[in-house]
Amino acid sequence: MDSLWLEYAWTLLILIGLEGLLSADNALVLAVIAKHLPADQKKRAINYGIVMAFGFRFAALFLISFIANVWQIQAIGAAYLLYLGLKHVIKAQFGKENENIHKDDEKESVGKGFWPTVGKIALADLAFAIDSILAAVALALGLTDSPLGNFGGMDGGQFIVVLLGGIAGLVLIKFAATWFVQLLEKRPALETTAYAIVAWVGVKLAVITLAHEDIGVLDHHFPHGTTWTLIFYGVLLAIALIGWFAPSKSHIKAKS
Repeated sequence: MDSLWLEYAWTLLILIGLEGLLSADNALVLAVIAKHLPADQKKRAINYGIVMAFGFRFAALFLISFIANVWQIQAIGAAYLLYLGLKHVIKAQFGKENENIHKDDEKESVGKGFWPTVGKIALADLAFAIDSILAAVALALGLTDSPLGNFGGMDGGQFIVVLLGGIAGLVLIKFAATWFVQLLEKRPALETTAYAIVAWVGVKLAVITLAHEDIGVLDHHFPHGTTWTLIFYGVLLAIALIGWFAPSKSHIKAKS
């Protein structure tokens, strides 16, 4: 039983770290979208965005939790996370530099009034809510079932992990996003790392889908087995370490 809760605690810590990076990106996008507004309107628009982020994330949490074990939803979620993560990684590595990724948001927002800007913030919040909760659910579904019963379509322990991760993400948007944004400025590769982890979590959800009883491509117990667990967390740790120690493109250019 101790090993079970250790597994849950470790997954929650990973989820909070991932939520921190994604929340920093969310906060950065909100700031960029509202950048053209006067100072008083900018603050109001961002505050509205934070309130909407709360609403969207909790709505996404309860919706996804009830349909999480439907294999079609798992397959769509896996494809979406892979698309989202790989799109960002490829764009960062072969297109714009990490620090320029959000310039399109700024260009599209310039010249728009207060409420159109709030509307754009709402769309961004909705996208981040889906990304965040899908990634959290994909991580949680790989956990061993807990003795806490079920909530909707999810194991109770898994649901609590997703819930706590979602709350952590919201708290980080409100109180710690500035620190994470500063961290991303010092280590811009971490933003790409976060999306690489999202793509890898998409692979995990794909494995869970292929092991679903109605699919049967993989053994039903494989996603919870020691082999896959070691592979998943080993690759995840490698991605995190590479992202942490990777030099930024600007640093490489300065040396050349």
